[in-house]
Amino acid sequence: MTQQVLLLPAFAMVALTIAVYLRMYAMRIGQMKRERIHPQSVATSAQANARLTDSRAADNLRNLFELPVLFYLALLVAAVTGVATTTTLALAWSFVALRVAHSVIQCGYNKVMHRFKVHFTGFVVLCALWIQLAFVSYR
Repeated sequence: MTQQVLLLPAFAMVALTIAVYLRMYAMRIGQMKRERIHPQSVATSAQANARLTDSRAADNLRNLFELPVLFYLALLVAAVTGVATTTTLALAWSFVALRVAHSVIQCGYNKVMHRFKVHFTGFVVLCALWIQLAFVSYR
Protein backbone atom coordinates (compact mmCIF):
# COMPACT_ATOMS: atom_id res chain seq x y z
CA MET A 1 0.00 0.00 0.00
CA THR A 2 1.29 3.45 -0.83
CA GLN A 3 1.49 5.97 1.97
CA GLN A 4 -0.38 8.53 -0.14
CA VAL A 5 -3.59 6.49 0.17
CA LEU A 6 -3.65 7.61 3.84
CA LEU A 7 -4.24 11.14 2.63
CA LEU A 8 -7.72 10.25 1.37
CA PRO A 9 -9.35 9.84 4.81
CA ALA A 10 -7.53 12.98 5.97
CA PHE A 11 -8.92 14.90 2.99
CA ALA A 12 -12.37 13.53 3.80
CA MET A 13 -12.09 14.83 7.39
CA VAL A 14 -10.98 18.23 6.11
CA ALA A 15 -13.97 18.28 3.75
CA LEU A 16 -16.28 17.42 6.64
CA THR A 17 -14.80 20.21 8.74
CA ILE A 18 -15.29 22.70 5.90
CA ALA A 19 -18.87 21.52 5.37
CA VAL A 20 -19.71 21.94 9.07
CA TYR A 21 -18.06 25.37 9.09
CA LEU A 22 -20.18 26.45 6.11
CA ARG A 23 -23.30 25.06 7.83
CA MET A 24 -22.46 27.03 10.99
CA TYR A 25 -21.84 30.18 8.96
CA ALA A 26 -25.16 29.84 7.13
CA MET A 27 -27.07 29.17 10.35
CA ARG A 28 -25.50 32.12 12.17
CA ILE A 29 -25.90 34.59 9.33
CA GLY A 30 -29.49 33.41 8.82
CA GLN A 31 -30.37 33.93 12.47
CA MET A 32 -28.60 37.30 12.59
CA LYS A 33 -30.55 38.49 9.55
CA ARG A 34 -33.91 37.14 10.78
CA GLU A 35 -33.52 38.62 14.24
CA ARG A 36 -31.62 41.72 13.13
CA ILE A 37 -28.68 40.97 15.39
CA HIS A 38 -25.83 43.41 14.82
CA PRO A 39 -22.51 41.58 14.30
CA GLN A 40 -20.78 43.65 16.99
CA SER A 41 -23.35 42.45 19.55
CA VAL A 42 -21.96 38.90 19.20
CA ALA A 43 -18.28 39.84 19.16
CA THR A 44 -17.32 37.53 22.04
CA SER A 45 -18.25 33.91 22.67
CA ALA A 46 -20.22 34.95 25.76
CA GLN A 47 -22.24 37.44 23.72
CA ALA A 48 -22.74 34.93 20.91
CA ASN A 49 -23.91 32.28 23.38
CA ALA A 50 -26.44 34.71 24.83
CA ARG A 51 -27.83 35.87 21.47
CA LEU A 52 -27.42 32.98 19.02
CA THR A 53 -29.80 30.22 20.02
CA ASP A 54 -28.89 27.36 17.68
CA SER A 55 -25.33 26.26 18.44
CA ARG A 56 -25.49 22.74 16.97
CA ALA A 57 -23.12 23.40 14.06
CA ALA A 58 -20.76 25.52 16.20
CA ASP A 59 -20.67 22.79 18.84
CA ASN A 60 -19.96 20.19 16.17
CA LEU A 61 -17.20 22.32 14.67
CA ARG A 62 -15.50 22.42 18.09
CA ASN A 63 -15.85 18.62 18.26
CA LEU A 64 -13.99 18.35 14.95
CA PHE A 65 -10.92 19.84 16.64
CA GLU A 66 -10.89 17.38 19.54
CA LEU A 67 -10.57 13.62 18.73
CA PRO A 68 -9.77 14.25 15.05
CA VAL A 69 -6.48 15.87 16.08
CA LEU A 70 -5.33 12.43 17.25
CA PHE A 71 -6.69 10.97 14.01
CA TYR A 72 -4.62 13.33 11.86
CA LEU A 73 -1.56 12.58 13.96
CA ALA A 74 -2.11 8.82 13.62
CA LEU A 75 -2.25 9.14 9.82
CA LEU A 76 0.88 11.26 9.84
CA VAL A 77 2.72 8.73 12.03
CA ALA A 78 1.60 5.86 9.78
CA ALA A 79 2.69 7.68 6.63
CA VAL A 80 6.04 8.89 7.95
CA THR A 81 7.03 5.58 9.50
CA GLY A 82 5.76 3.56 6.56
CA VAL A 83 3.73 1.19 8.73
CA ALA A 84 0.36 1.73 7.08
CA THR A 85 -1.57 -1.46 6.45
CA THR A 86 -4.97 -2.32 5.08
CA THR A 87 -6.16 -2.39 8.70
CA THR A 88 -4.83 1.15 9.21
CA LEU A 89 -6.78 2.34 6.21
CA ALA A 90 -9.96 0.49 7.23
CA LEU A 91 -9.81 1.97 10.73
CA ALA A 92 -9.15 5.44 9.30
CA TRP A 93 -12.17 5.25 6.98
CA SER A 94 -14.30 3.85 9.81
CA PHE A 95 -13.37 6.83 11.97
CA VAL A 96 -14.25 9.23 9.13
CA ALA A 97 -17.63 7.53 8.60
CA LEU A 98 -18.39 7.76 12.33
CA ARG A 99 -17.43 11.45 12.41
CA VAL A 100 -19.71 12.11 9.45
CA ALA A 101 -22.54 10.31 11.26
CA HIS A 102 -21.80 12.30 14.43
CA SER A 103 -21.90 15.57 12.49
CA VAL A 104 -25.15 14.66 10.74
CA ILE A 105 -26.75 13.82 14.08
CA GLN A 106 -25.43 16.87 15.93
CA CYS A 107 -26.13 19.37 13.16
CA GLY A 108 -29.49 17.76 12.45
CA TYR A 109 -31.92 16.22 14.91
CA ASN A 110 -29.32 16.16 17.75
CA LYS A 111 -30.53 13.17 19.76
CA VAL A 112 -27.94 12.99 22.54
CA MET A 113 -27.85 9.21 23.04
CA HIS A 114 -27.49 8.60 19.28
CA ARG A 115 -24.70 11.15 19.15
CA PHE A 116 -23.02 9.68 22.23
CA LYS A 117 -23.04 6.12 20.84
CA VAL A 118 -21.52 7.24 17.54
CA HIS A 119 -18.95 9.45 19.29
CA PHE A 120 -17.92 6.66 21.68
CA THR A 121 -17.65 4.16 18.83
CA GLY A 122 -15.41 6.63 17.01
CA PHE A 123 -13.28 6.93 20.13
CA VAL A 124 -12.93 3.12 20.27
CA VAL A 125 -11.96 3.01 16.57
CA LEU A 126 -9.39 5.75 17.13
CA CYS A 127 -7.93 3.83 20.08
CA ALA A 128 -7.79 0.70 17.91
CA LEU A 129 -5.99 2.68 15.21
CA TRP A 130 -3.33 3.81 17.68
CA ILE A 131 -2.99 0.32 19.18
CA GLN A 132 -2.63 -1.13 15.68
CA LEU A 133 0.03 1.46 14.80
CA ALA A 134 1.95 0.69 17.97
CA PHE A 135 1.71 -3.04 17.28
CA VAL A 136 2.97 -2.86 13.69
CA SER A 137 5.67 -0.36 14.64
CA TYR A 138 7.27 -2.65 17.22
CA ARG A 139 6.85 -6.15 15.89
